[in-house]
Amino acid sequence: MEARLDTFASPVARKVVGHLAATTKPLIDAGLPLTVQELVKIRASQINGCGFCTDMHTKDAAKAGETAVRLNLVAAWREATVFTDAERAALELTEQGTRIADASGGVTDEAWTDAANHFDEEQLAALASLIAVINAFNRLNVITRQPAGSYEPGMFG
Repeated sequence: MEARLDTFASPVARKVVGHLAATTKPLIDAGLPLTVQELVKIRASQINGCGFCTDMHTKDAAKAGETAVRLNLVAAWREATVFTDAERAALELTEQGTRIADASGGVTDEAWTDAANHFDEEQLAALASLIAVINAFNRLNVITRQPAGSYEPGMFG
């Protein structure tokens, strides 16, 4: 598949992507665990059918030490025994926040409360922001048909 638009060559897209990428530093500063961040990015990307981001974030997670077993089970996290309760809460919030148009009323109070039982207020803010940002990246890549498979960790900085 060939991309419809080279988002790295377009000055407008490059600026937007740069601004979106810059939003990730506060996530680390808020203390949201890197493992949770990668699981969230992978799950949202799977739901949105964004091969580019799924490729990127599974490879980044593996490089950071994530196991193949856990990476292979992200899509089936409900049935898997390899995720912590905090990770499960983050994955549920990710699914509801990504499928927001499918849910009547958006994210349920139950999903939010479960996440709040595992993350403090700053981490919750980071988690909600991360879900929004990865969904924006997914949509840009799906709209422009960014091909998947050639990403190498460290490629973008």
